[in-house]
Amino acid sequence: MRMKVHREGTGLLLTLFTVFFIVDVGIYHMIGRGWLFHTVTLVTGTLFLLVLNFFRSPYRRFPYDSEGLVIAPADGTIVAIEEVMENEILHKPCLQISIFMSIFNVHANWFPVNGRVKLVRHQNGRFRAAYLPKSSVENERSSIVITTKSGIEVLTRQVAGAMARRIVTYAKEGEVCNVNEQMGFIKFGSRVDIYLPVGTELLVEMDEKVTGDQTPIARLGKIPN
Repeated sequence: MRMKVHREGTGLLLTLFTVFFIVDVGIYHMIGRGWLFHTVTLVTGTLFLLVLNFFRSPYRRFPYDSEGLVIAPADGTIVAIEEVMENEILHKPCLQISIFMSIFNVHANWFPVNGRVKLVRHQNGRFRAAYLPKSSVENERSSIVITTKSGIEVLTRQVAGAMARRIVTYAKEGEVCNVNEQMGFIKFGSRVDIYLPVGTELLVEMDEKVTGDQTPIARLGKIPN
């Protein structure tokens, strides 16, 4: 699988590399190759690699026909599958599937279905731990509604976590979207919620690991009456 650095991380990585390089070279010139130099270079090198790992951006394409399927929009673990009343945008009962992303997961987000973006809305909020149920309605979040070719509305919500301080959303209202296109990016631990019509066929279970743009999580039916 081809891998590159995500564009959201290039500025931070260049800054970190410059700062760490100056610190390491400065210590070397002051004290030489002592234990302090080796300790600091080990710490700075490890931190840089961790951040580099977080901003990795794999090249992915869903290998099969994705029409009628809901594909995982993010890497992570299924932490919620439940029927809820979505009162913020859709205002109707929905099947909610939530994916929690740890800091070790790829944090790029993909569109979960093919269709057209109907609505994009960002809302400020708190920064509670993303695995908590209330984070879906209390944390800072960005909501994207997509209408599929068959007329079904799918709501996807990027939710900030305790460490996530920035949600980036690329989706634009009115644009045609595809599951192989990135919908956005969330910096550091967070979650993505998907709201589907009640009765949608599930293809995943609680605590299952999923991969963004690779794992089918549900199969859409006909437009509800």
